[in-house]
Amino acid sequence: MLQFEELRGKAQGYKDGMQELAETLELEQLRSQIGELEQQAAKEGFWDDLENSQKVLKQTSQLKDTVNKYDALKRKYDDLCELIDMADAAEDLSLLQEVSDGLQDFAEQYEAMRLETLLSGEYDQNNAILTFHAGAGGTEAQDWVQMLFRMYARWAERHGFKTKTLDFLDGDEAGLKSAVVLVEGKNAYGYLKSETGVHRLVRVSPFDSSGRRHTSFASLEVMPEINDDIEINISPDELKVDTYRSSGAGGQHVNKTESAIRITHIPTGIVVACQNERSQHQNREVAMRMLKSKLVEIKEREHLDKIEDIKGVQKEIAWGSQIRSYVFMPYTLVKDHRTGFENGNINAVMDGDLDGFINAYLKAQSQGKL
Repeated sequence: MLQFEELRGKAQGYKDGMQELAETLELEQLRSQIGELEQQAAKEGFWDDLENSQKVLKQTSQLKDTVNKYDALKRKYDDLCELIDMADAAEDLSLLQEVSDGLQDFAEQYEAMRLETLLSGEYDQNNAILTFHAGAGGTEAQDWVQMLFRMYARWAERHGFKTKTLDFLDGDEAGLKSAVVLVEGKNAYGYLKSETGVHRLVRVSPFDSSGRRHTSFASLEVMPEINDDIEINISPDELKVDTYRSSGAGGQHVNKTESAIRITHIPTGIVVACQNERSQHQNREVAMRMLKSKLVEIKEREHLDKIEDIKGVQKEIAWGSQIRSYVFMPYTLVKDHRTGFENGNINAVMDGDLDGFINAYLKAQSQGKL
């Protein structure tokens, strides 16, 4: 039947893509690696070195996750092709909607997995550290930071990632002057690295009694969280460490002790801070990881040979440097100025629907357009 012939044609269009996906993922090598790691885990004395055993188990789990996802996608594809043939042979139009929905669901999963293969950077699989700063616009900009903070938290929630606030500074009247958030999950940095830059908001300000339209700016910086097993030499002489009392609500412990830590890296002027852990020692550990992450991220971005070559340069958070505009008035539109991707459903975007923007960036980057 014609309807099923059309669906069969669409399904057949993914046959070569599935084969290419298997080759790109190097599935056979992954299966071989899993076997070797499992043999290693079965050896006597494996648990004597707890740190190494945890690394092996984590790596095994990650490899299995990739293989299982592809195998599940391949089964879905094979079942779909078989269902199309059965429905067509029986001329059963009652299955048309089921087949159509199944094909759309498969296509979305295929595209998501194909995009994952583009995350081949050294730190793409790492957790991500997001740092927000209010720019030009005063209270309006500080409110905008809080809106962005919520937007990325909702995006993380949609993808099953965990978020943890490491540091924040409340706005004068509303919102946030700055905030630092850790997003934990596989490929968190790979996906979110595209979000680094200045974000511009255009709306009628709720803080303006005249109901005038305002333009506000906020910057977002995204860094990979660097694991302790990556060696980065930072001399204690290069650090200025300050302690202070945490600013947010957090019970007696937070309010009565100077447990918050601020570290300044003197050669670059980079400043990191953490206040939300329970002790000064824990806050210092997290702040040092943030500093290392920042140094590595800049080194990678600027293609520098040594950490010593890094200079702390910050773009102005204002007009002309924005990567994306969010317009609430006089029309509703979110537009990425690098890829040209647009979404007119601004409420959905503010609720974390960012995949279109992220996917467009990854595709453009893989094609050498960025």
